[in-house]
Amino acid sequence: MPNIAPTTIRKWEALASIATKIGCTAEKLRRWCLEEASPEHSWLAGTAAVAADEKVRIKALEREVKELCRANEILRKTSAYVEMAERA
Repeated sequence: MPNIAPTTIRKWEALASIATKIGCTAEKLRRWCLEEASPEHSWLAGTAAVAADEKVRIKALEREVKELCRANEILRKTSAYVEMAERA
């Protein structure tokens, strides 16, 4: 069985529950939701719902996090080096 994310399972369960109440299949309801949902409010569209400018912002933030992690590592090493020098 493929590894399926828990959020995907919960979404599918919600779709299946609603579909039985309105008299259609879960797949039909899922497709309708994907076609009709606006990208900014779509909980079904997933990554497709992320606007291009948001993707750019996310990439910039990921780069910043990477740089900050590098800076923290340098500071940790420098701090350890200074501490060793002070002990000697």
